Amino acid sequence: MRKLNIYHIYPDLLNLYGDRGNILCLKQRIERRGIETEVFEVKMGEKFDSDNADIIFIGGGQDFEQDVLLKDLKGDKEKALINAIESEKVLLAICGGYQMLGKYYKTHDGIQMDFVGALDFYTIGEKERMIGNYAFKTDEGTEIVGFENHSGKTYLGNNVKPLGTVIKGFGNNGEDKTEGAIYKNSFCTYSHGPVLPKNSEFADLLIKKALKNKYDDDEIISINDEFETKAHKSVINMYINS
Repeated sequence: MRKLNIYHIYPDLLNLYGDRGNILCLKQRIERRGIETEVFEVKMGEKFDSDNADIIFIGGGQDFEQDVLLKDLKGDKEKALINAIESEKVLLAICGGYQMLGKYYKTHDGIQMDFVGALDFYTIGEKERMIGNYAFKTDEGTEIVGFENHSGKTYLGNNVKPLGTVIKGFGNNGEDKTEGAIYKNSFCTYSHGPVLPKNSEFADLLIKKALKNKYDDDEIISINDEFETKAHKSVINMYINS
């Protein structure tokens, strides 16, 4: 039987707006396909075994949580994260977790926090927050809905591409219409909500990529998404027509 191991990084500190729901969604959608899954939580001071991970999740947090986690993140966890990303393990990072994978975060008063640097982007903090329900579309045409609340403006470098183009809302910085970032099998977004229960097609994409990376076989059976699809379409139509 196929099995996917999900690793939740800092589940106790990075869990804004129900981001833990992404773990519950992945586990449920994996198991409904007859695939075994196990969830591992990695807290401060605990080792992260990236070799055993198939899907890695990092949720959102405020500037305070990011500052507290920096010392713990540097060193072995940082190396493990970079190893996982370069090995094309699937990773989903939300808001603060997204920012921590970049080069640095500079606050609005000029204080710079150097982060992991695993992905080619940086974030500049502003006084005004970018808040609200929003939507964006991926290059493949998938429309994703979520909720954003961030004061940081993220700017992508040359070695990553946007996760999508903003339909409604702010996205990465409220300026260039980009939202999120993709590098190999790492997906970053500002979308709370949580994002995966609201966007079943996106959840299944992560599952398929994890299976492909581990077993070289991304086949999954279809499951009934009637209610999820109707709810998603209703929200998209509301955003587009508002």
